[in-house]
Amino acid sequence: MSTENEGTAVPAAPSAPPVPVAAPGPASDSTGKNPADPGQEPASPTPPQPEHNPTTQGQATPEPQPGYMPVPQPQSSQAAGPGAPAPATATATGGAGWPPPPPAHPYGGGGSGDGGGPAWGAPMAPVPPAHRRKRAGGLVAGVLAAALVAGGVGGGIGYWAAERNDSPTDSTTVSASGDTKDFKRDAGTVAAVAGKALPSVVTIEAQGGDGEGGTGTGFVYDKEGHIVTNNHVVASAADGGELSVTFSNGKKYDAEVVGRAQGYDVAVLKLKSAPSGLAPLPLGDSDKVAVGDSTIAIGAPFGLSNTVTTGIISAKNRPVASGDGQNSKASYMSALQTDASINPGNSGGPLLDARGAVIGINSAIQSAGTGGFGQSQAGSIGLGFAIPVNQAKTVAEQLIKTGEPVYPVIGATVSMDPKSDGGAVIADRGTGGTEAVPSDSPAGRAGLKAGDVITKLDDRVIDSGPTLISEIWTHKPGDKVTLTYERDGKTSTAEVTLGQRKGDDS
Repeated sequence: MSTENEGTAVPAAPSAPPVPVAAPGPASDSTGKNPADPGQEPASPTPPQPEHNPTTQGQATPEPQPGYMPVPQPQSSQAAGPGAPAPATATATGGAGWPPPPPAHPYGGGGSGDGGGPAWGAPMAPVPPAHRRKRAGGLVAGVLAAALVAGGVGGGIGYWAAERNDSPTDSTTVSASGDTKDFKRDAGTVAAVAGKALPSVVTIEAQGGDGEGGTGTGFVYDKEGHIVTNNHVVASAADGGELSVTFSNGKKYDAEVVGRAQGYDVAVLKLKSAPSGLAPLPLGDSDKVAVGDSTIAIGAPFGLSNTVTTGIISAKNRPVASGDGQNSKASYMSALQTDASINPGNSGGPLLDARGAVIGINSAIQSAGTGGFGQSQAGSIGLGFAIPVNQAKTVAEQLIKTGEPVYPVIGATVSMDPKSDGGAVIADRGTGGTEAVPSDSPAGRAGLKAGDVITKLDDRVIDSGPTLISEIWTHKPGDKVTLTYERDGKTSTAEVTLGQRKGDDS
């Protein structure tokens, strides 16, 4: 509801001309004589009437307030007190010219014997309708007059109360106890967690040599100046482009790519002139995260740096194959799903738990426009996905140490159709016409063949090729896993020791 016109009465009939505000003084009647002035003859006085307004009886008459002009009120046919003269223009029926002169005293000053006019807010004499057939119009006018009186009384009380309460000792305002400078938020609140984490979260600007670029987020990984983010945030500037990192305090630093893993969608930067006193964000344990745990996402959605949003863990081990729409290569993750608002620009930023520890790297969203996963310009619909921090940490350490990623593999080519029927189907042929399951591969040594349908990896259900890769990549080379597969209608299991593949091009 708009408040621009709140409290403004809209009359049903033409309104009276405005009364200019002037310093109040003794009120004059329509003849120009001041009935309170003993040097002038008052108009024919009205016989004394008993006091009618009980709200003013026995009250002292406060002095008129400087510069304040009460709203004019229709004059009552009753005198304000014994011996008080009536305005010379009053008729026998109590009618008066409109607008009537303002009362000589503010609210509460009637009947004091000092020559004042009628008490402000005293009841008006009923105004008989001019014609009975216009009774409805008379009712409207009566309601309007009553509203004006009520407004005048309310305004007078408000002004008088405000003047009386100007003194700080009379104020009814309640202030919070204690000094605001000493106010501290309880540990574990969103404000406390965000306040501690924000200095360690950065906004990344990437500019490629061809003019392409974008904005993303990252966070301080160690005191040496390494920054962890998504690969797709920095990919455009990885070869000959420019990268800059801006902290929450506004300080900006140039950065360079240490290494990036396109398949994991993880990249590590390093500040060229790292400042002292960097505070790395603590890393949590994504394996211990439970559905329903609170989450806090920090990033720069649509370039709005230092934005904090909250939510919960909506699901775990969500298989996600995502891409930025610029190439045919996809990234795979067994993701943490959250309903914390994540938008383009949040990519690479930390997903924190209630303690402020990193449990994931925000990477992808479900887009309502395309129905797929990615980093398009669609906004959040409450379906965000983060790379589990346990996996991200392993990848980051590899990149810092060697500059290239290492991927665990089973050594078999599987169909990447996300709508496979019942599992990950091993293809008939590999890339370039090679064998789908080389005999010396981990899968070949375990007895798997082309056409087998893998339905489980350990206790995780596998429903497609992307899901299988997402689960394999949560492990490390050398780990042993149990694959459940179907062949010719028969279910079997095989233990596979994972091999490895270095780099993104092999």
